[in-house]
Amino acid sequence: MREWYRSTSPAGRRAFWTTFGGWALEGADAQIYGLVLPTLTSLWHLTGGQGGLASSATLISTALGGWLAGAASDRWDRVAVLRFTIAWYAVATALVGFADDFPSLLTLRCLQGLGFGGEWAAGTVLISEYVTSRHRGRVLGAVQSGWAVGWAFTLAAYSVLVAVLPEAWAWRAMFWLGVLPALLVLALRRGIPDPTAEQRRREPASPTAIFRPGLLRVTVLGALLGLGSHGGYYALTTFLPTYLHTTRHLSVMSSGGHLTVFIAGSFLGYLASGRLSDRIGRRRNVLVFAVGCLVTLLPYLLLPLGDLGTLVAGAPLGFFSAGIPGGLGALFAELYPTRVRGSGQGFCYNLGRVVSAAFPALVGQLSGRLGLAASIALFAGFAYALAAVAAACLPPEGRNPEPSLTPAPVVTSG
Repeated sequence: MREWYRSTSPAGRRAFWTTFGGWALEGADAQIYGLVLPTLTSLWHLTGGQGGLASSATLISTALGGWLAGAASDRWDRVAVLRFTIAWYAVATALVGFADDFPSLLTLRCLQGLGFGGEWAAGTVLISEYVTSRHRGRVLGAVQSGWAVGWAFTLAAYSVLVAVLPEAWAWRAMFWLGVLPALLVLALRRGIPDPTAEQRRREPASPTAIFRPGLLRVTVLGALLGLGSHGGYYALTTFLPTYLHTTRHLSVMSSGGHLTVFIAGSFLGYLASGRLSDRIGRRRNVLVFAVGCLVTLLPYLLLPLGDLGTLVAGAPLGFFSAGIPGGLGALFAELYPTRVRGSGQGFCYNLGRVVSAAFPALVGQLSGRLGLAASIALFAGFAYALAAVAAACLPPEGRNPEPSLTPAPVVTSG
């Protein structure tokens, strides 16, 4: 990472910090809901199903926004698309703070999700094209670590706000704060060219090219990998604050300590995944972290650990749960040719969000029968197992079948 950073151009450095900042902002805004969900449940008398539905609906709109933004970034300027998506979800996040009932919350969360998906699709493609294959894993892993930084910022802000504001206002203030970092990120967009714009103009391709025979297998398996990664992560993290508060009976401050350990583990997981991805390969890296998720998730939720045991076990769980998404950017970038890279990455990463959107809702619905811990373990465990299988079946990275994007010439006789 340091070698690449020292040798890259000023534009490459700006691209790194702006994509890092955009992802950190998204992590901050996305994690607000999980933190305030116990408060909203109490104030608005929400059911577990409603709480999960708001999360699931956001994931569906996130997937739609991601695919649209990925296709747009292939056709137009990647930087402009990235700037637009960040502005969109920052404003939408602030508007969520004005919701006064569940239907308005649900609508505004869906608008928020459109920007969430677009930011990853445009930003990850942009930075991947500033980095050679040798360093791509660790650079994209460092960018992904911005999610943990943003989550830590949100957790710190929430701890302060609940201490100084009434509960009915603290959750609103959290969403209003979500718009502030966008001002810095938008200011940093200047002077960052799109490195592949001219090539894409010379060789235009339809977004549907990712479904043609040469790329169809990659697209299907990539979408399943996205499903496993997101399904496990959102089934776990959407209800993790609620699990600590209602099942473990921890106070807001004690839950904050447990989440801090989880986030610290996540930050290290992103960085380690990027470095390991460059060393052992993209697919093997994902397999290692998927198996690690299964090994750490089930004991954390199902064994009778004390408060100290739960606190300590949160670190490896956060580490491995972050490692899968931390390795997806480099993996997907090397499975698709430049002219459909945005469409391919946006579709695979975000289609997984569509199907995995059912996971938080199902966890919420079944928690009344199975208990919250068992429900999370069931769906997150299935998702991480699926991620491992999909990664094992993907073709070797770096072998994208470029010629398949254009029809074979027709040969006639006589």
